[in-house]
Amino acid sequence: MRRPVLCTRCCFFVCLMTVFIVAPLTANDKKTEPTNAAEAAAKKAEQAAAINKKFADWKATLSPEQQAWETVLEENLGGFYLPIYKKQKVAGQVTAWDFVDDDPKLPRVLLIGDSVSRGYTQAARKALKGKANVHRAPANCGPTATGLKKLDVWLGDGNWDVIHFNFGIHDRRTPAADYEQRLDEIVKRLKKTGATVVWASSTPIPADWKEGPEMKTKLEEKNAIAAKVMQANGVEIDDLYAFIMPHLSETQNPKDVHFNSKGYNMLGQQVAKHLAGTLEKRDQK
Repeated sequence: MRRPVLCTRCCFFVCLMTVFIVAPLTANDKKTEPTNAAEAAAKKAEQAAAINKKFADWKATLSPEQQAWETVLEENLGGFYLPIYKKQKVAGQVTAWDFVDDDPKLPRVLLIGDSVSRGYTQAARKALKGKANVHRAPANCGPTATGLKKLDVWLGDGNWDVIHFNFGIHDRRTPAADYEQRLDEIVKRLKKTGATVVWASSTPIPADWKEGPEMKTKLEEKNAIAAKVMQANGVEIDDLYAFIMPHLSETQNPKDVHFNSKGYNMLGQQVAKHLAGTLEKRDQK
């Protein structure tokens, strides 16, 4: 069988494509691309070590009070959120967990809640600038079971004027009786601080979420239980569920419990509005 003969122009074209396609990869592979899982892990560890070094150097420049706060965050943010926080800080970004240098003339507010609460913290803080020192708990607070274990850490010195809190999405699978009992205990412990306690109802779980439509119903049941607990304990409710419900199509991420920037800004504005009213009523007592 005769072999196909390539013309000189075709040979030149093939060689040229080889230079452009193959040469850059072979020249840079060893410098930029991991060749196996071990090398990828080593590269990731190297990047993490570099961020940790920069974070430690930055932390050393801070006041003793802020260094103490950063230590609390390092001890409580966990393996998922701590690396994100460190990366944000070495990049000079503002975060929900930033140290709050209190204005002693203003009341102190503490926000307790999960990632939805974290998402609206900065908007609430901005809206209440000059009206309140807005802190948030040093964690993604998770379910009521975690709240009972970590509440003393989150409260710190306990010198709060208002505590705005939520547990719900992470309790979607918690048995109703356990949720009610734990929530009641948390409320009583929060009230012992002398702060005005405000419950934030849990924002909706969409019916098409990955865990199935029953999760939407389970969350609504938890909100009903929480409303009963708050009524029994004389705790006011910031009904974020009812507030955001008409706006879900424009604010909630598709098939997700989290929100886009518009949603978090709206929620933060609502939280700030409610807190401003609570602080006003507190001043009038």
